[in-house]
Amino acid sequence: MDSILIVDDEEYILELYQKELRDEGYEVKLARNNAEALKMAEKENINLVVLDIKLSGEEDGLQTLTELKKQNKDLPVILNSGYSTYKNNFQTWLADAYLVKSSNLSELKNKIHSLLSR
Repeated sequence: MDSILIVDDEEYILELYQKELRDEGYEVKLARNNAEALKMAEKENINLVVLDIKLSGEEDGLQTLTELKKQNKDLPVILNSGYSTYKNNFQTWLADAYLVKSSNLSELKNKIHSLLSR
């Protein structure tokens, strides 16, 4: 069973993604900040990360993306943001995909499936 790490500071997003992705047959792990995400990615068997760019406070998901890729350059990471403006930021190029958050999770589910099927 593939394991997905969801990194977001919004509780309802974590709950929604966890439910929807579990229903798809994935094991889902949750992190609410960068430190939790990096620790889980290092210690757990994670197959893919869905990462919010804007986390609470001063935390920046782009820095987390860089650190995740340093730990494991082959780990697929999907940037998942409420802001489309970050698409033009060269730091996002490390990610395997960039999706704008939506209440319809079909695009996210399709991208997860395609990245884990490679």
